[in-house]
Amino acid sequence: MNGRADFGEPNAEVTRPIPHIGADYIPTEEERRVFAECSDESFWFRSVPLAATSMLITQGLISKGILSSHPKYGSIPKLIFACIMGYFAGKLSYVKTCQEKFKNLENSPLGEALRSGQTRRSSPTGHYSQKSKYDSNVSAHSSFVTSPEADNIEKETLPRYEPIPFSASMNESTPTGITDHIAQGRNFS
Repeated sequence: MNGRADFGEPNAEVTRPIPHIGADYIPTEEERRVFAECSDESFWFRSVPLAATSMLITQGLISKGILSSHPKYGSIPKLIFACIMGYFAGKLSYVKTCQEKFKNLENSPLGEALRSGQTRRSSPTGHYSQKSKYDSNVSAHSSFVTSPEADNIEKETLPRYEPIPFSASMNESTPTGITDHIAQGRNFS
């Protein structure tokens, strides 16, 4: 389909084209405001608390002897690592909230792209009419599509493997039951 509604189909939906958001996209003033707001809120409400909590937990584990401190630098390397992990965990935990803020913007190409991306993922196949420029008739020629004929060919050409008996004491004197099917007979030339 080419992005237009086909009135011959029942229940056809009219979809708007998805705006192109790439590396060259320049955000609107409102989008810049939301970016700054997201950055500020994710830092103060997620990153700082998670970094501080992870550092306190790490210091507690070092004090109790569960984690060892470095002989030369003490607990500093582990605390720095915990702080960095807490910072990034806080930033990542705020991504969904920030996406929702962009989706709620009315005249935002970025918000529109996020809304249409969500529609594309949540709608069943066939209801989303936009196609990528890279889409082609791959499904008709794909090697992943199986047919009964392909299954029969696969069963005939692949060697059959038998389960190997388990032995709790594997040493050189114990037979393992492993056989080499290629050496026994089939010539694939």
